[in-house]
Amino acid sequence: MANNYNQFLLLLLPLLLHIHYVRSELQLNYYSESCPRAEEIIKEQVAQLYHKHGNTAVSWVRNLFHDCMVKSCDASIYLDTANGQESEKTSPKNFGMRNFKYVETIKQALESECPNTVSCADIVALSATYGLLWLGGPRVEMRTGRKDSKESHLTEVESSIPNHNDSMSSVLSRFQSIGVDTEGTVALFGAHSVGRVHCVNLVHRLYPTVDPTLDPDYAKYLKGRCPTPDPDPEAVLYSRNDRETTMILDNMYYKNILNHKGLLIVDQELVSDPTTSPFVEKMAADNGYFHDQFARALLILSENNPLTGDQGEIRKVCRYVNSA
Repeated sequence: MANNYNQFLLLLLPLLLHIHYVRSELQLNYYSESCPRAEEIIKEQVAQLYHKHGNTAVSWVRNLFHDCMVKSCDASIYLDTANGQESEKTSPKNFGMRNFKYVETIKQALESECPNTVSCADIVALSATYGLLWLGGPRVEMRTGRKDSKESHLTEVESSIPNHNDSMSSVLSRFQSIGVDTEGTVALFGAHSVGRVHCVNLVHRLYPTVDPTLDPDYAKYLKGRCPTPDPDPEAVLYSRNDRETTMILDNMYYKNILNHKGLLIVDQELVSDPTTSPFVEKMAADNGYFHDQFARALLILSENNPLTGDQGEIRKVCRYVNSA
């Protein structure tokens, strides 16, 4: 019996070590030896881009969400259409995404320092954390070590990214599938505190009749921003999520939706759904609590099914997979 038990342990030990190894491949300061200044370079580039184009800070956070919700945090969102493989950027769910070109600015700076070392996926993750700081958001201790996808996941975008008019139960279910609980989901919606929404995604609440859940004065303002029921998607027709602290990631978003001043149907559903409304009220009352929960949820999101080891590659250019 003892011999059988010892043999079992000998068989089990390599498996346990493998599990530990896989889990530990994402780690703090992953590039400390291979590229010691990697994180500092990304931080410097994010700062420079912010001072030139303030909206890049919002883009970094949004890019992380749109990348990590779709199968893996693998920078597949950055791939252009090539070799018969259509880009995720072409999906209607990624309408309005921008500033993709600036990731190449960061990538080039890293390639000059440490060629073929830092993944685009880790640039996505780290640029989001540094962008958050410029938006007055919380500090997130981001683990790194992700590899880049060799393919786009266009067909999975539709089912992976919640729509602006989805039911709250389906939104919560989608986030729960990647490990983000209800409290964390409500916190991540706080990203709507910054940035803006195109009229294409707003007019159904204004025309032919105004959504009765909208504050009448706010609806009047939105009609001024979106004067027709059929806006041109190419035109600059937007409304900001938060008119008071427009470029600060704070709890004003929750105060607004409690006052029926949410832009999207899903924003208003956060208030009306009994599962989420207690968290909305708590975050509206306590900005520190909101920041803590946002940081916690973002970290979970950023570690959704990352490619590690030989599962992916380190792209030389973020827009294309490496040539064979």
